[in-house]
Amino acid sequence: MTMFASHVARLVHERFEALPGRSKPCVRGDGTREWVPMVGVVVVRGESANEEIACVAVTSGAKCLPASQVSKCKGLVLHDWHAEVLALRAFNYWLLCQCRYAAEEPGAYVRRRTSPDADGPPFELNPDVRVYMYCTCAPCGDASMELCMAAQEDATPWDLIPSSSVSTGAGAEDGAEELLDGRGYFSRLGIVRRKPARADAEATRSKSCSDKLALRQVSSLLSYETSLLVAVTENAYLEGIVLPETEITAVGYARCFGEEGRMAALKGREWSGYRFRAFTVLSVPREEVDVLWAFGKEESTASLSLRSDKSSAGKSKPAVVSAVWVAAPERDVSDGVKALPKLCGVKTGLYETIINGVKQGNRASEPMARGASALSRARLWGLAREIVCGEKQGEGSVLRGIVEARSYREFKKEATVLTGSLEQRKNAVRDAKAVLKGWTPNIRDEEWGLEVLVDPKKRKRGL
Repeated sequence: MTMFASHVARLVHERFEALPGRSKPCVRGDGTREWVPMVGVVVVRGESANEEIACVAVTSGAKCLPASQVSKCKGLVLHDWHAEVLALRAFNYWLLCQCRYAAEEPGAYVRRRTSPDADGPPFELNPDVRVYMYCTCAPCGDASMELCMAAQEDATPWDLIPSSSVSTGAGAEDGAEELLDGRGYFSRLGIVRRKPARADAEATRSKSCSDKLALRQVSSLLSYETSLLVAVTENAYLEGIVLPETEITAVGYARCFGEEGRMAALKGREWSGYRFRAFTVLSVPREEVDVLWAFGKEESTASLSLRSDKSSAGKSKPAVVSAVWVAAPERDVSDGVKALPKLCGVKTGLYETIINGVKQGNRASEPMARGASALSRARLWGLAREIVCGEKQGEGSVLRGIVEARSYREFKKEATVLTGSLEQRKNAVRDAKAVLKGWTPNIRDEEWGLEVLVDPKKRKRGL
């Protein structure tokens, strides 16, 4: 599997390397080198002897939104744009776009189900499809705690402050539970953590990437929106995650993701197709990644090539920009995205540069439809609605009723009507969060409808 892991790594790095410079970290004027985690989603099709490997999404990012800003988003601003989270959303965007074409005839990755339930998902992944994720660094949170400890001059666990003193960025009226910082309090292992940040940074409620990936081991890779259209099958779960060998600690990964770790209580349980499914962890030799990746937190052979003064290491800071690239469906007849029609010979389905949760050139403080990423809550709901309505679902169908909800709260958070599969998904997610413990919801961005995707001027004119 080492050769396979190395092939996956090279494929993803090739895609990121080919992106325009505006989507990548840089060396600042004062010599500070920017770094960023990068993630790629790779889909493998066919048997091992004749398998085809395609990189369908590449993302980068290391930031998230403070809890105090969430209420201003109106579904148009990303709450969390860490690379792993963007990759999960990008994969679902790619999958929804595949459904649009599979409605006419079976595709290489998605096909119409032969006998779906009356209101069940009409599509499913082809049975020979497997999904892998490549990450340049360990997911923040529980899986990387041993790495955080090893990086300290003194790895002695910090004293745990009282729960009442731990800030979550939300008022007590929200029933907020203790949610520890992503890197702190090493004595507490196997728990849900928020995204790491500077000590002086405003608190966030976004859960760590370790926790979000762990939850996907139960709910599958399919998001709520995608689950409306794609049935959960065995291969809808992540098959494996590929990382540099220096970013893997066997103890940490077993505790965080393994069936005998913190998820052990879910082993053997099923919710009509949903179940806990552990993924495999594959490694890439350090020397290979050292040559491929110029934007890691630590200096590498590749990063030194970016410096004008190669004798000084300089400081490093996380990059401000994040990149999103998604491949177009194989039967897409368009010319691709204008800003980047093709990447390494593959037609582009989506290309965005994200700053502060919105597309570059827009302000998160004044969210507008034009600045909303295709991966935002509003855009993904809108895409799912478009595809469901394109399926010619009857006016009284459950799916049609769900996507035409008046608000995001009614659509997802407190839906009064659900299909059987969505009900089981809801139960699986609820039980998984209970086992993970301390999963504090990131609330206050639910009271809006799809009208936010209409330009305010057009809304006033009634267009």
